[in-house]
Amino acid sequence: MKASKVLYKPVGAGVGALGGLLASAAFGQIWKRLGHNDKAPGPTDEGRGWGEVLMAAALQGAVFAVVKAAVDRGGATAARRLTGTWPG
Repeated sequence: MKASKVLYKPVGAGVGALGGLLASAAFGQIWKRLGHNDKAPGPTDEGRGWGEVLMAAALQGAVFAVVKAAVDRGGATAARRLTGTWPG
């Protein structure tokens, strides 16, 4: 395994954690802009209906996937600029 890949692993983990925080904040803002004043429901939130729970889960999954892809791609691009090789 190339040294750049080994060195990228911990950096990638840190960038991934930051991406999770960004995704969480983005989802919260999107949920509010959709007209929900309260926190998004979880799967076991008894006071919410199936439709709202599933819509929140689908939206959250989409937001997290897009943010993760953007953060991972940006991290790999930055690593290539610094090292000259693609880490993946």
